Amino acid sequence: MSSSPAPATSLQVCRECGGGAPVDVHFCPQCTKILTLGRHGDYFSFLGLPRKLNIPAADIEQRFRALSRQFHPDFFYNATPAERRASLERSSYLNDAYRTLKQPVARIEYLLQLENMAARSPQEASKQVPPALLEEVFELNEELDAIRDERASGAAADVWKPRLERARAPIEAKRQSHEAQLQELATTWDTLVDRGASAAERHDVLEKLRERILERNYISNLLAGIERELNSGGGPQEKDLTAL
Repeated sequence: MSSSPAPATSLQVCRECGGGAPVDVHFCPQCTKILTLGRHGDYFSFLGLPRKLNIPAADIEQRFRALSRQFHPDFFYNATPAERRASLERSSYLNDAYRTLKQPVARIEYLLQLENMAARSPQEASKQVPPALLEEVFELNEELDAIRDERASGAAADVWKPRLERARAPIEAKRQSHEAQLQELATTWDTLVDRGASAAERHDVLEKLRERILERNYISNLLAGIERELNSGGGPQEKDLTAL
């Protein structure tokens, strides 16, 4: 089952005054000093965002710039070593959060990571053919073998390249279909978050998101391989594009 967001009552301790503060507050409510990163929540809560997927890019940008101004090391030039270190830590974490959450697909992958639903290994998406793609991959393999035979017989590029382009078309169509499915699932997830849905309901959507992401990554690898072959004009000795 998916994990729950960190409870709002979680506390971090201010090293300056010893007071307690909510886990995602950046400055101590008692002494107003910047807090060391230490114990914190996640990228969403760090930016003050709900754990949702359809987040306006302008909102993320605005929050990033506002926090950047608060944490910038230039403002802590004459502060204590602990405050300067806290400024650097929070600035670095903020940059990581921004880079991740500003990209819709990276946002989904990060959500899956938070909910313990990420891929089991970095190779999972590229080495194992997703069941939904078996037929397309089989047909692509056959077409690639035929194209390589043409190359080996000395066929000109204007003969085999159009054929390779046609082989790419159904894979590209599959990619577009997956983008639409991801968007639909993202909207469903946000609806569940808004109404406080049960863990079972959330898990079902997360599982579907995970499957679509794995398939999307595999498709992206296929398309990248075809693009390399189109651009390189390599010989028949090149490896199977579906064994990336």
